[in-house]
Amino acid sequence: MTAPSSPLDLRCYLVTSGTGPRTVEVAAEAAAAGAGVVQVRAKEASTRELLELVLAVAEAVRTANPTTRVLVDDRADVAAAARARGAHVHGVHLGQDDLPVPDARALLGHDAVIGLTTGTLDLVRDSAGVAFDLDYLGAGPFRRTPTKDSGREPLGVDGYPALVRATMLPIVAIGDVTPADAPALSRTGVAGLALVRAVMEAPDPAAAVREVLEGMGTRPRP
Repeated sequence: MTAPSSPLDLRCYLVTSGTGPRTVEVAAEAAAAGAGVVQVRAKEASTRELLELVLAVAEAVRTANPTTRVLVDDRADVAAAARARGAHVHGVHLGQDDLPVPDARALLGHDAVIGLTTGTLDLVRDSAGVAFDLDYLGAGPFRRTPTKDSGREPLGVDGYPALVRATMLPIVAIGDVTPADAPALSRTGVAGLALVRAVMEAPDPAAAVREVLEGMGTRPRP
């Protein structure tokens, strides 16, 4: 696998849901519209099913937009297996209870993209110890969401500036984020928005992606 030469663009970050053909189709539509990252998330899938889904999404995304990164939710082993097959897979997004960040970096290599879930000031500060091995932080929930119960209180718009100030890593807001939230969240200093239902269930996923990109600005933040 050859990593894209373009900078990591976190402005519009799709987290998939489902495991069927529509999941693959929406991932490709989002990538074609300019989503910089597609994270494949299927927590109920078996390891084999997840790998098959990751491979299908990766190929569809590569065809639609080869600059879009494909990440695997939680499973560094599945990401490593896909990369070993030469798939268009670039890394993993880890939760607090997943494989430790340094171990994921050792498994996936120096060129992999690795993100970590946070959502409180303490968790963001704790990430400093592994920041060398990280590319970005996810932080949420922005609102309460039925897709994932983190147990943390919603951050709202006002919760993000302190998190942004507490780290040198770019932060991606997640948790029932919609395209309409992009302008307000952009002003907090976050590097991007992670969306699930707002893109996966949209009548026009590409239009939803374009609205996010417009709200976040025309260029990725360093």
